[in-house]
Amino acid sequence: MDYRSLISSPTLLIDEKICRANIKKMADKASLHQMELIPHWKTAQSRTIGNWAKDYGIRQITASSIRQAAYMSNQGWENIHIAFPFNVREIPRLNKITESQSISVQIVNTFTISKLAEELKNSIGFMIEIDAGYGRTGVHMSDFGKIDEILRIAAGSDKLNFIGFYIHPGHTYYMPDKEGIYHETRQALAMLKSKYQAQFESLKTRIGDTPGCAVAHDFGDIDEMGPGNFVFYDLMQADLKSCEKSDISVALAVPVVDIIPERNEILVHGGGVHLAKDFLQREDGQKIFGEVVLLNEKGWEIPSETSIVKSISQEHGLIKASKELLEQVKVGDLLGILPVHSCMTADAMGAYLSLTGEWVDHAEKKSF
Repeated sequence: MDYRSLISSPTLLIDEKICRANIKKMADKASLHQMELIPHWKTAQSRTIGNWAKDYGIRQITASSIRQAAYMSNQGWENIHIAFPFNVREIPRLNKITESQSISVQIVNTFTISKLAEELKNSIGFMIEIDAGYGRTGVHMSDFGKIDEILRIAAGSDKLNFIGFYIHPGHTYYMPDKEGIYHETRQALAMLKSKYQAQFESLKTRIGDTPGCAVAHDFGDIDEMGPGNFVFYDLMQADLKSCEKSDISVALAVPVVDIIPERNEILVHGGGVHLAKDFLQREDGQKIFGEVVLLNEKGWEIPSETSIVKSISQEHGLIKASKELLEQVKVGDLLGILPVHSCMTADAMGAYLSLTGEWVDHAEKKSF
């Protein structure tokens, strides 16, 4: 069956072959550097894609919320780490999940670790998130007083097990010197490991961004990597040189509803509720909300002339079309759109259609 016959409205396609190749490439890179790959599942949010990952030796994953962790629980994962400053209001739900699944959480302050020490019913692991320059969240790398206090409180509980230190160097997304950022990250984690490993012999250090993990060549003695976006990649990652456009494993299939040849524009059913509203911006100020690919029975191909989604509203997408595209498309056809930010597009769509015509699950469980 041609998967296109199943599509009547915006549908997120996934190319399993490309997705698996992305996972294998990152797993091979982690192995080369003697690191464990513990991917962040905030991008895929899928049990099925999780099973693909297991084929490449992946045994642990990371989630961005307790809801994601709950969805991925009891699927054979050795541990699921929630890489978001833990929300103490969710301790009752954490207690329920940890009855049957090994979970670890992210700690950034003494209040949270104290509440966990008081209210946990089952054992969990925890990592201390470190801020080494990003400035979003985490304990500053030099704030040993806070780190020591967190560890002291945890030591008073038989339910809290310290795993190590976690850094998400998210400024690799907007600063060009990724190697410089990774040098700072390596130094910070090496310093913390040196200071605390005598006390915690099995202490682990982890990094968690896709751009750095994709392009860096020196990880020092960091133990684990936890990128997420690499499973799908997207136009943002291609713009950052983390991947090629041919590595992007998802595309939004959208129906053509109108063609305006005098403006070289194509109107499609596919807007902000499908793609989200992330965009790239050209030097001339033009915003890009997606890039057109041509769908075929085997998937999609990148055309020789680029056509972009120039604007979106809730349901509409307006494409600035190349001459090549205008000459071959008609109302009622399907086009593919490579997303700017695949994490947000996948979250908005809540399901995937494979190129073999099978639906692939997503934590948001949108109806197929």
